[in-house]
Amino acid sequence: MKIAMLSYHTCPLATLGGKDTGGMNVYVRDLTIALGRLGIHVDVFTRSQDEHVPHVLHDLGYGNRVVHVPAGPEVPLPKQELAAYIPQFVEGIKAFAAEKGIRYDLLHSHYWMSGLAAEALSDAWGGTPILHMFHTLGEMKNRVARSDEEREGAYRLEGERRVLRRADRIVAATVAEQAQLQWLYRADVSKIVIIPPGVDTGHFYPIPLDEARQYVGLPLERRAVLFVGRIEPLKGLDTLIRAMACLRCTKVGEQVSLMVIGGEPEAEPDKMTAEMARLQKLCNELAMGKVVVFLGKRGQETLPYYYSAADVLVMPSHYESFGMVALEAMACGTPVIASQVGGLAFLVQDGVTGYTVPAEDQDALCDRLTALLGDEALRQRLGRQAAEYARAYDWAKIAARILDVYRQLAAGG
Repeated sequence: MKIAMLSYHTCPLATLGGKDTGGMNVYVRDLTIALGRLGIHVDVFTRSQDEHVPHVLHDLGYGNRVVHVPAGPEVPLPKQELAAYIPQFVEGIKAFAAEKGIRYDLLHSHYWMSGLAAEALSDAWGGTPILHMFHTLGEMKNRVARSDEEREGAYRLEGERRVLRRADRIVAATVAEQAQLQWLYRADVSKIVIIPPGVDTGHFYPIPLDEARQYVGLPLERRAVLFVGRIEPLKGLDTLIRAMACLRCTKVGEQVSLMVIGGEPEAEPDKMTAEMARLQKLCNELAMGKVVVFLGKRGQETLPYYYSAADVLVMPSHYESFGMVALEAMACGTPVIASQVGGLAFLVQDGVTGYTVPAEDQDALCDRLTALLGDEALRQRLGRQAAEYARAYDWAKIAARILDVYRQLAAGG
């Protein structure tokens, strides 16, 4: 079986923590690798953003390829400008398939713009089946947006509805996402299959605390809170910083640091994102300069050390369709405190693998941090249970479920 995987706006090989890099990159990359282990050939097509990067790379093993397709300027572009280059992207994929003499059995698209490209390719190739995953939904992002700048435009909402009409099957990460598609988009529920993302348990596993702390340069006696994600208002990092300020007033907070992975904290003022500048200003106002450490981007290969070194991972997001960072941390034996939103409310088992708290509630978050950081036996118990729970999401199991859907669609089901 041959699969054309479409990840138009972001490359699965990109360094995590950037503006448009996160869980979707990891999902596409790890699913491709897991499918390769099952003997499935996958070509991942993504828009070229750097003319100096080879257009075809074999970095995902098993003969699978990442194909960087020129579509518009080969530089990073705002999402608002990307939709205009989808036709060029489609033509590039068609040319690649013709040159290689390959016929794909199925199109698997990610994010709404890839879904539009899949529609055009399916039409050109005589009705190749389309499996689509949104990863995030514009309607949900608009519900939690705090400003006009954070709101998604009508072009995206209409694009998502168009993809919903055209795709043969939709993968939803959780029951919550299925409900959002049903009630906000009037999606045909018979098209939706619920399959959560997976985690590479061969990469994310508990590393002994002393070894992990030595790697990241953190003293054993210090308590460590970790945040991993894009630096944008949606992620709620300001709530966590305020909770850390609250925690500092307790006995537990005397020896606690917050490590923040993501963004570019050392960028020049004229190049720094507005959210990074806002958060750094907040830290200065709260005198948290020595407590909060902005580490910037980190490679995926280093994350197990940071997860294992941390006493707790916090995801204070306003919206998450799933929360792959939480799953990775749990696989490393680290308990998670997360907002009661979207997929996080399903993924994090309250009192079992960590805790859930209301979004934007800094006092509730502070209370849970105080309880967890002040009780080593509790941390260890939740951590063990988290690692055990995460094993059910191993990519080998998840990829097998995705493959079942591929076979159904390829057979006309």
